[in-house]
Parts: sequence; C-alpha cells; structure tokens
Amino acid sequence: MSEHEVLAAVGQLLPAIRERASDAEARCSVPEATIKELAEAGVFRLLQPRLYGGYGADPVVFYSCLRELGRACGSTGWVAGVLGTTTWQMALFDPQAQEDVWGADRDARLCVSLAPMGKVTRLADGYRLSGRWGFSSGSDHTDWAMVGAIVRNDDGSPLEMRTFLVPRRDYRIDRVWDTVGLRGTGSNDIIVEDAFIPAYRTIAADQVASWTRPGHAVNQEPVYRLPLGSIFTSAIATPIVGMAEAGYEAYLTAMRKRIRASGGGPVSEDPFAQVRAARAASDIDAAWLQLSRNISDLYECVKRGEQPPMRLRTRLRRDQVLATERAVKAVDLLMDNAGGGAMRAGGNVLQRAWRDVHTGRGHITNDPEKALVLFGREAFGLDVRDPML
Repeated sequence: MSEHEVLAAVGQLLPAIRERASDAEARCSVPEATIKELAEAGVFRLLQPRLYGGYGADPVVFYSCLRELGRACGSTGWVAGVLGTTTWQMALFDPQAQEDVWGADRDARLCVSLAPMGKVTRLADGYRLSGRWGFSSGSDHTDWAMVGAIVRNDDGSPLEMRTFLVPRRDYRIDRVWDTVGLRGTGSNDIIVEDAFIPAYRTIAADQVASWTRPGHAVNQEPVYRLPLGSIFTSAIATPIVGMAEAGYEAYLTAMRKRIRASGGGPVSEDPFAQVRAARAASDIDAAWLQLSRNISDLYECVKRGEQPPMRLRTRLRRDQVLATERAVKAVDLLMDNAGGGAMRAGGNVLQRAWRDVHTGRGHITNDPEKALVLFGREAFGLDVRDPML
C-alpha cells in the first residue's frame, strides 16, 4: 500500500467513524474499534520510518488524513494527529531507542506530554524520573510515553530541557479528562514514579532543534529534517479545520429544512444566512489552502537538502494559528444563525463542532499573538527564537 492509498483507505472508514463520534464523547476516549481501523489503514505509519515498516511520507498526505478524520469525528482527528506526530518524533531518537520501541512491535504507539513537569535525577548511566504530566491525548491506546522535564545542575540551576521515553510498565494513566469539547480525545494524565530511563532513551531540546538529530543515522527520509514546531503545530490545526468543515456541512443540511418562526419562509432563502455560509466557507478554504501550501513548501525545501529559512517557518506558524482562528470564526458565524435547536443535546454535529473547535483553540500552539509576533519580528529583521519553530 502506498501513502496515497492510506488516504483513500481513510475515506472508506469515515462513515463508521462518524457513527462512533457520540460514543467517543460518552467514553471520553476514541473507541478501540476506530484505533484498530486507523492502524490497519496505515495512518499511524505515515510518519513512521521505512526502516520499521512505515512510509516516511509526504506530510501533506498525513495532514490530509487528519482533515478528513476531523470532519468525521473531531476527537479522532485530534488523536490521530498527536499519535502520528509522536511516531515522527520517535524517529529522531537514538537508533537503540527506536529499536526498543519498534524492534518487537512495529505497531507500537506513543503518547506525549512535553511540558517540563517532571523531576529528574542524573545518574552515571541515565536518569531517575518522577512526575505527573497532563493532557496526554490518546494515551489509552499507546505502549510508550514521551514526557518532558528539565535536567538541573547540582546547585539546582537548569541545565537543559529533555524528552524522556517511558515504557508502559513504568507509568500509569489517571483518567481525569472530562471536558465540554474534544471529549473523546482521552487527554488524561501520565504518572511516573521513580522510573529509570537509560541515557539513550532521552533526547535534548537542542538536539531536536538541530539540523542533525540522532535518528538521522538510520532515518534518511526528508520528512525527518522538518522542524518539530512545524510538524506538531500543523497536526493540531488541521483537524480543527476538518471540524469546522463538518459544522459547515451540518449547518447547510439543517438550514435547508428549517423554517423561520418569525416571518416564515425557509432559512435557505434568507440572504443573510447565505452570506454567513459564504463567509464561513471562504474562511475554511483559506485555512486549509495556507496550511497545505506552507507544509508543502517546507517539505520541498528539505527534499532539496536545504535548511528551512526562518521566513518560511514563521509564515507557517502565522498561518497555522490563523487557520484555527478562521475555523472558530466560521463555526461561530453558523451557530449564531442556527437557532435554539442546535443547542439541544443528542449528537448535533454543528454543536459538537462548535464545542470542539473552541476547545482546540485553547491549545498552547494556537496562541495567535505569540505566533504573529514571531512572524512580525522576522519580517522586521529582528532575532527570532522559539521552540515552536
């Protein structure tokens, strides 16, 4: 199966995933049947190295899958994005760490929570790690966790930020996720208590940000030259665009049938409703076109063996946060015109999209002011430094 056949296979799964969207919300977790189908379709292998049976794929194919999944179930699109990018990040680790994860099971999956919340003790041959990490989406369906912590000097001063790879036997999940939107993402807490982490199962933030990463010794595909900030932030924004598309389609379907209580007549013939539909559709289209253009330009750059210029990286971040903003704006426009029926419980697709896009908007990568300042600084020739680039 090729990477483009994976995208086609995802299209075949969408009706069943859409049917399970309410179940995902009720369970606060993507149903196991959906995870199994995504794995069999090859979604989680798109950004996995070819060395371990993956595709090392064009990232636009991966994001196209997330967009489609977000249209069927926002939580499923979100989880697929997170689990897919952790596979990509695993490919940057020391080759022995990759062998630990995929040597015996090429379908092994990883969850992530990179906020530096843990406590680390340095040892001669590794580290002792303890802590609680929140918002680990899809963690119910994974075999390993990647968590962040700051390594400190003996005097307590910070030395470096590192990501630690922890096997399932060394952490437990505290199921605390109960939210208004993106309920099915199962973004629970990871708890580690005094686990030993060999030195080769960690990677420093400076190594991830470098043009040369440890995993390049065995993984030469161009996709592993892309910046982490571009890969991860795009995987957060793209399913949100898909959620907005689902809301838009649900709005059109409902308004074709709805009769206005004041004045009568079908809503579909109301020119103000038509204008809202046009504005929402344009915002959604613009969001996807810019997202896909930027990641495609970035990928072509690394395929040529060039380091992505800061202008392109800040442009991607600019358009990524604005894609989320446009998706939220589009759904808000439609909800304002959808009537009280859209607020009823019972699986209303537009209402779910409204809840999901607003919840996704709260993710740290969707802070528009911070991302737009980065672009502005670069545009004015000022110094730009940020881990999300």
